[in-house]
Formats: sequence, C-alpha cells, structure tokens
Amino acid sequence: MTEYYSILPLLLVGVGGLALMLVDAFTEEKAELATLAATVLAAAGVMALGLAHANYTAAPPQVSAYLATDVLAHMFSATICIGGALSALLAGGYLREHNLERGEFYAILVLSAFGAMVLANANDLLAVFLGLETMSLGVYCMVAFRRGSPRASEAAIKYFLLGSFAAAIFLFGAALLYGATGHTEFRGIGEAMAQPGDIPLALAILGLAMLIIGFAFKVSAAPFHMWTPDAYEGAVTPATTFMSVAVKASAFAVLVRVLVVGFGDELSASPSSGWPAALSGLAIASIVVGNVAAVRQTSVKRMLAYSSIAHAGYILVGVAALFAPDAREQAVSGVLYYLAAYTVSNVLAFGALIAVGSTGKEAVSYEDLAGVGRRHPVAALPFILGVLSLMGFPPTAGFFGKWYVFTAALAAGDELVPLVIVAALGSLVGAYYYLRVIVLLFMKEPQPDAPLAVPMRSGYVASALAVSALFVLMMGIMPSRYVDLAIAAARSLV
Repeated sequence: MTEYYSILPLLLVGVGGLALMLVDAFTEEKAELATLAATVLAAAGVMALGLAHANYTAAPPQVSAYLATDVLAHMFSATICIGGALSALLAGGYLREHNLERGEFYAILVLSAFGAMVLANANDLLAVFLGLETMSLGVYCMVAFRRGSPRASEAAIKYFLLGSFAAAIFLFGAALLYGATGHTEFRGIGEAMAQPGDIPLALAILGLAMLIIGFAFKVSAAPFHMWTPDAYEGAVTPATTFMSVAVKASAFAVLVRVLVVGFGDELSASPSSGWPAALSGLAIASIVVGNVAAVRQTSVKRMLAYSSIAHAGYILVGVAALFAPDAREQAVSGVLYYLAAYTVSNVLAFGALIAVGSTGKEAVSYEDLAGVGRRHPVAALPFILGVLSLMGFPPTAGFFGKWYVFTAALAAGDELVPLVIVAALGSLVGAYYYLRVIVLLFMKEPQPDAPLAVPMRSGYVASALAVSALFVLMMGIMPSRYVDLAIAAARSLV
C-alpha cells in the first residue's frame, strides 16, 4: 500500500470535494465550509511538500502510466493547493460580506483544484484532457457565481467560449500527435520524435503547435488572452484569485513537462525554428500587450488581469530557456519558483482589494483606493506588499522569481538575450501602474461615495493575507531554502 502514498494529496482533495458537497446539504452556517475547504487543501499541500522533501516517487503502474509522481509533480501540487486554500479563505469573508454565501462555491473550488492537480501531474495526453476539463468546468461555474449580475453572466459565457476553443484545439493537436507517433504518453512521443525519419514529421509539428496554442489560452498568453480580463472582472474576486494562480500554475506545469519529456529533441527544441522561437514570440506579445493595456485601465481588477498576462510572458521567458540542456534544470526551477511567488503575491493583491471593499460595493477602481493608506493603514499594508512583489521589488518573493527566470534565459544562450531585454523593459513599465496604486493609497483624498468607511473585518480574509504576506517575505528574505526545493524538483524531471 505504501506505493499509493505518492497520490495521497490528490486523493485527499478529491474526497474532500465530495465531502464538502455532503456537508453543505446538512449545515446552515456556510462560512464553516470555507474553513473545511481551506483545511483540506492546506493539508494536501503540506502532504505534497512532505513527499517532495522525502523524495518519495513510488507509484503503482496503473497510476504512473498517466500521472507523474516525481518531486516536481509534488511541488506543483503544493503550489496549487496553497493557492486554492488561500482563495477559499478569501471566499469565506467575501461571500458573506456581499450576501452571496452559498455552500456550493467551496465544493466547486476544491474539485476544480483536484482537476488542476491532475493537469499539473499528467504525463499522458488523455490525463491532460481529463484534468483540463475538470478544472475548467469548476472555474466556469465560479465565474458565473453571482447569478443576478449581467456582467458575471457575460464573463462566464466569454470564458466558457474561450475554454471551449482551447479544449478543441488541444484535442485536435493530441489526435494529430497520436496519429503521427502512435503514442499519447509524453515519453513515447519523445522517443518517436528522437527518430524523425520514422514518423510523418509535419503532422507531429502541427500537433505540437496546436498543443502550445491550447495551453496559451489557459495561461492567458497574448494573442490568446481575448476575454480573460472580462472574465477576471466579472467573476467574484475569490474566483478571480483562484483563476489567476491555480489555473496558470497547472497549465505551465504540464507545458514544461510536455516540452522537456515529449519534445526535448534537437529538431523540436531548435532555438531558431522549433518551439523556443514560438514561445519567445508569445512571451514578447504577452509582455507588451499586458503591460501597455494595464497602464490604460481605470479598474484595479482589470489592471491586475492585464498584469497577469504580462506575468505569463515573464514565465514564458523561463519556459523558452528549456531548449538548452545546460540551462534546463535552472529554467525548470526558475519557473516553479516564479509560480509559487506569483501565487502568494497575487493572493495578497486580490485579498487586499477584497478587504478594502464594503457591503454592496466592491473596491474595484483606482478612485476607490484613494486615501486608504492614511485612513486604514492596516488594510493598505497587504496591498503595498502584494504590488511590490508583483513589481519585482527586493527583497520580496517576486524579485527573486524574476531574477531566477531571467538568469536561466541568459544561461541558455545568446538567442534569448533580446527576450530578456524586452522582459526587463516590460518590468519597468509594470512599475508605473503598480506604484500608481501605492500613490493613490497615501496621496489622494477619497471620493465621497468610495466604499472605504469601514474595511471588511473578516478573520478569513485576515488569515489569508497574513499567510500570503509571510510567504512573500520569507521567500524574499531567505530564498535559498525554497530555491533548493525548486532545484530538487527540477532534477527529478531533467
């Protein structure tokens, strides 16, 4: 039975989601479900970290055929679970404050996190699709959770269409790859690609291109970001938080595994004509579109949505560096560290946005934040720390996330130097709209109708903010402890 220990985090989240549905039917105090959901996800995250620390990778053949159980899989599972647990805590305060307290939200969130874990750990195209759809269906429901809001309904429809396109394109690419290589598992595809003379290469390349496009939709990389800002804005803020961290982390996790295991051969990974060139183009487009559009926003929520597109571009800088064998370990560890840092930083930003709102009116525009720093400094401090980390200001987790990703790209070779320059310039542009938030918090008087008289007093939101702030500071002040874990995870794949 010990060989099943490696999938215990996944089983705990799956069973926990089903248990939440049962508990919801027999409890009237729905806020208690936030505690239960956060506990389930946090326990699974701690369990995954323990398995990673112990380097426990044993798994029965029927599991290992479809799901990876290496240290990298455990670390990505931990990242997804921590992001999901913090989102559940934010929901515990937000839903009650805005009279949206319904128990199904927590079951949907946990089951969606289950799908994200399956997606992140998949080593077979069939498992990828099952995880992708399980995660996505839950996210669609969370986006539409505010039933009486036309904006939420519009956002859900747009995100559903976006996800449907992504799934269709991914499935078409997977079918082409199976037709070309005769395999759906990543390792079998990699072995077939290593002998290009034995397969219809054009078919395989087209299949890979469609896979990349499908994943680009999920990570909100330009030009496939489309309606992502609308979905972020229309969804309830805890759902937006979950979308921005768990969905992105799981999609990048499987993309890294697909490229390293399935398409790490010299032809596919050619920096001039293979997937590194395509990913570099996606990275540049995402950085430019995300940052330029974020500067023009009047809604803080939309600004954070566009900044997530820019962050997808920064992470793609590290993914593009996977082509170089000498830099592959550094690139995988850099991407993992960046995603962990981005998760806690984004929870801080969205959580602080929740905290400074009030019943009946959310704080979504820049004007809503005016004067908060002087009138309610405790509510403003998490916001400051979150945007500084997203900006990459030292010594925060976000600074070292960018540092490790950019240095991995530079170590990969001269081909990615222009990409790193674009990313660095994009970070400077990002500093403008992030610092604008801090300026408004302290240097502008609030509007008469701004929802800032009494910031939300919720133990759930305060707990999520405190945990996120602790991680942001610890990963920034003592990064080596977390980098060592990321490097060990990278070695298990490379």
